Amino acid sequence: MSVTTTYDEPDQRPYQIEPCTTCPWLVDSAVGRFPAEVFRHSARTAYDLNVERFACHSSPGDEIRARAGFLLCGAASNLSIRLHRPSSEEIRCDRDLYASYHDLAVANGVDPDDATLASCRDKNT
Repeated sequence: MSVTTTYDEPDQRPYQIEPCTTCPWLVDSAVGRFPAEVFRHSARTAYDLNVERFACHSSPGDEIRARAGFLLCGAASNLSIRLHRPSSEEIRCDRDLYASYHDLAVANGVDPDDATLASCRDKNT
């Protein structure tokens, strides 16, 4: 038996379809809005085969959605995303995004040699 889930309305999707206006994945977003510790803590979302998702703080209500920037640039090695990846046509962004989780974290105050970033699969890709 197989199950296919469709999300006919954007409100039903477990991910954002575009970055919110304050998304830290946006290169032109204000750096320092979130402390560096947030990016150290969330680094594991970019580890190979991890199932945790980088969540969007703008998710509605108590619902937690994956960030669009994460889906576009930082989730290639995330097992949960690889298994349930939305189509590339669903996620959009017309602004520059950090190329990798490593780049995002460093831009937001994490030391490039911080041990939490060492296992980020997207480093320098």
